Amino acid sequence: MPEMQRRTIVTTSAVAIAATVTLGLTGCTDPDNGSKPGEVTVVGNGEVRGAPDILNATIGTEVTAPDVEAAVSQSNERAQAMIDAVKAAGVSSDDVRTENVSIQPEYGSPGPDGGASTITGYRASNSVKIVVRDLSKASDVLDKAVQAGGNSARLGGVSFAIDDNSALLSQARERAFNDAKARAEQYADLSDLSLGSVITISESSSGTAPQPELRADSQASYALEPGQQTVGFQVTVKWALD
Repeated sequence: MPEMQRRTIVTTSAVAIAATVTLGLTGCTDPDNGSKPGEVTVVGNGEVRGAPDILNATIGTEVTAPDVEAAVSQSNERAQAMIDAVKAAGVSSDDVRTENVSIQPEYGSPGPDGGASTITGYRASNSVKIVVRDLSKASDVLDKAVQAGGNSARLGGVSFAIDDNSALLSQARERAFNDAKARAEQYADLSDLSLGSVITISESSSGTAPQPELRADSQASYALEPGQQTVGFQVTVKWALD
C-alpha cells in the first residue's frame, strides 16, 4: 500500500528580516509512478548600506507684482541669478534643469458690500533642479543660490543619493538569495530531503535615502550630513526537493 500523500505548510516571520516559506511534499518522488516532486518556496531579504555621493535640490524664485510682465521679468531675473550662482560655485551646466515655470493671478478679498473678487496682482515662480556631485561644496552651493535669489528665493527637495547604486543592488541581491537558500536548505533537512534545482525566482528592490536637516548658521551656510543610504532586495525563490 503506498504511503498517504502528505502536505505541510510552514510560515515564518521576523521583525528585521522576514521570510515566508511554503513547503509542499509528496509521499513519493519517483517520476515512474506519476507523483510530483516536492517543492519549497522561500522569501529571502538582503540589505547593504552605502555612502551617498550626490545631492539633489530644487532652487527657484517666487515673485508677486502688479502685472504679468513685471512678475515674470522679476522671477526670471532672480532665477537666472541663482542659476549663475550655482554654476559659479561648481555645478555643471548638465546638472541644472528647469523643472517648472508658472504664473498665477492673485485675488483680493471682496469688500464689505460683497461682490466678486478682483485681481490684485500676479505671482510668478520658476524652479530649477540641480545636482551637486562634489558634496564638499554642497553647503556653499545652496548658500550662494539663496543669496543670489534674495527674499524671492525658494529652496526645497534637498536629498542625498547614490549616483550609481548598481554595485550595492548586486550585493543586496546576492545577500537576499543566500538568505533564501539557507532557509530552504534548513527546511529540506528538516524534511529529510535534499534541495534540488531552482524552479522560479522573482525579486523586488527597495531603498531609503537620508533626508538632510537644513540648519542655517550665523553665516547663513547650511549644515548638511549625507549619512548612509540603505539598498534592499527581496527575492522569492522556489526550489525542487529531491
